[in-house]
Amino acid sequence: MAMYIDQALCTSCGDCEPECPEAAIRRTKTGLYEIKADRCTECEGHFDMPRCEEVCPVDECIQPAD
Repeated sequence: MAMYIDQALCTSCGDCEPECPEAAIRRTKTGLYEIKADRCTECEGHFDMPRCEEVCPVDECIQPAD
């Protein structure tokens, strides 16, 4: 499974991007961030929980993808 950034909640703060050990987070042309699902491992083998979700200042902005 992968993590997902809710574009309606993303503030473009950029806190998540440098924290991703798989470089799965990128800034889009609209200035918001997205997670490339094919690269996201939910930080398995790196952290106890997804680091992006942990550092995001907006509650529920980053969640497991459906």
